[in-house]
Amino acid sequence: MNLHLRDDLARLTALEARTRIDEGSLTSERLVAACLERIALREPEVEAWTHLDAEGALAQARALDAGPSQGLLHGIPFGVKDILDTFDQPSSYGSPIYRDHRPAWDSSTVALSRAQGGIALGKTVTTEFANRHAGKTRNPHNPAHTPGGSSSGSAAAVADFHVPLAIGTQTGGSVIRPAAYCGAYGYKPSLHVFGESGVRTNTEQFDTVGIMARSVADLALFKAAAAQMPYVPVAPDAVSRPRLGLCRSPHWDKAAPETRDAIEASRRALEAAGAQVVDFELPDFFDGLDRAHRVVCGFESVRNYADELARFPALVSDDFRRERVDVGNASSLADFREALRLGLRARRWIDAALAEAGIDALLTPSAAGEAPAGLASTGQATFNYIWTHMYMPAVTLPRFTGPNGLPVGIQLVGRRHEDDRHLTLAAWADRVLAAN
Repeated sequence: MNLHLRDDLARLTALEARTRIDEGSLTSERLVAACLERIALREPEVEAWTHLDAEGALAQARALDAGPSQGLLHGIPFGVKDILDTFDQPSSYGSPIYRDHRPAWDSSTVALSRAQGGIALGKTVTTEFANRHAGKTRNPHNPAHTPGGSSSGSAAAVADFHVPLAIGTQTGGSVIRPAAYCGAYGYKPSLHVFGESGVRTNTEQFDTVGIMARSVADLALFKAAAAQMPYVPVAPDAVSRPRLGLCRSPHWDKAAPETRDAIEASRRALEAAGAQVVDFELPDFFDGLDRAHRVVCGFESVRNYADELARFPALVSDDFRRERVDVGNASSLADFREALRLGLRARRWIDAALAEAGIDALLTPSAAGEAPAGLASTGQATFNYIWTHMYMPAVTLPRFTGPNGLPVGIQLVGRRHEDDRHLTLAAWADRVLAAN
């Protein structure tokens, strides 16, 4: 098969590939080979991977092709953010401390994805300990720009057609923001939809495993497999006249013109398709969540990384010290508890406010704007941390482009614990935006 046709296979969504495999018009081996060829072509520029298990993936693909269907992901390759453990591949957590680390187990989401026939193609780049110290990955649309973080490799790999699916994590904005910057579909679920076992911990309060794909339908498929939950396909035809809240958040002044334009264009398109879009304001006390989020993350991180900080201080970046260690060391137990209480208050308020107003989801920015130029910073979680703090499901839809030709996403945030419903609503909104 020539390279052009191989590249076409690498561009399939997971559901498209799964259908072809079921029909017998595609084998898993051909799909994996196509992904590996795409990686060989693009990886020197994008650098999305820390490890590739090419031989192992091809061997698994051949074994799957020779037997009956193993489940929802039968024969589909996926990437694994290198903050998650894999028993047969290195897990370095983006740190030189763990350069030679090989755990003896799989993280929960990896193990469940493999049990459903998925093939772990390799480990994607994470920032150091899934924080702010950037890794080597570059934005696939322009290598002079950041891919975002901390799930930088996962976002770039999916957006650049290296792999149809990838696992990431989010503590502030580490799934939604890089997906928006790179032009992928990102999903941060309600807290604890995916198991956190086998993920190197930042903070127990907020760490959330998330996923990336090339369609909302693929997110639903991957969610069911990786969370060991019933598969609920998205049903956009079932959505009728949803009520959406346009939430500019306390940080609207930081939104770039391309983000403001994307939000307003989305509002017009969704209203024309039958949605009722109303302004939704957060109360003033939500302004304090910025500091509260940093306090909680810092307080828990200095304890979760106490060993690394004590035994390998020279191998911990200045970025991690500034963002997490200094904040954590300066925060008292009283500060920590006050931050937790504010989060509880905010979650109670927003749950009640959405129910009272009959709002199905919030329309809000995915990021301040296009991916910034430069690779030293992965951008800010300005428009993400609130929804992580609220434990609400969030999806970014990559339907817009900024002045430099880079992707711009919009974010839909759903009611807590209503993830299946939210994915269907996101699929409906995505179809509307695609038609405009």
